[in-house]
Amino acid sequence: MNVGPGGPSGGGGRNRRRRGRRPNRSGQRGGRGREREHSGIYNAPMDHSYRAALAGGQGQRRPRPGFAAPYVPIEPEPLPQRDDANSRIFAFVDDLFFQAKIQETARKLNVKVEFVKSDKDLGERMGQNGDEKPSLLIFDLNNATAKPLTLIPKLKSKLKKGTSIIGFLSHVQGDLKQKAHEVGCDMVLPRSAFSQNLPQLLRRHGAPEEEQPAQ
Repeated sequence: MNVGPGGPSGGGGRNRRRRGRRPNRSGQRGGRGREREHSGIYNAPMDHSYRAALAGGQGQRRPRPGFAAPYVPIEPEPLPQRDDANSRIFAFVDDLFFQAKIQETARKLNVKVEFVKSDKDLGERMGQNGDEKPSLLIFDLNNATAKPLTLIPKLKSKLKKGTSIIGFLSHVQGDLKQKAHEVGCDMVLPRSAFSQNLPQLLRRHGAPEEEQPAQ
């Protein structure tokens, strides 16, 4: 018996293709998540306490495996403040960055540093100090105005061993470093090493003679 539209179809609807969820191709429920799990990808929210573990609980970044922790020199104690103390350190530096760095470091250590441009300028400053020889001369070896390679041997012969001469330059200027040593520079440092050791240098050479350690 035929049934009209809207009536039961006698089971014909059983053979209709049902629309809805597609079958799970992996054959397992949650197959995609398991695939990610087996592929080594972790999708769960990360616990932010890992930051404390990475920082060692101190808020500092731990060095990468195979790399040593960066060396940070200990800041030396400042000298007793003396308003009548003469300058024992003179710098032939025209780079504004290093001028500011030297001034700030000297201020913290109660050390007097004067900036000079020529040997004549240095002679006048030394005359104001009662002809007291400087303990340290600092040269920016790239200071074209001061002409370090010409001036250093003149000052070295005049001041003898009582004055140390330190120069700094770029770490790639190997030829200039060798020439500076040849003309009498006692120590030549890359800019980074000079900045790092500046507090110790100023503290040592800025102290009065009676307080200086034996060299």
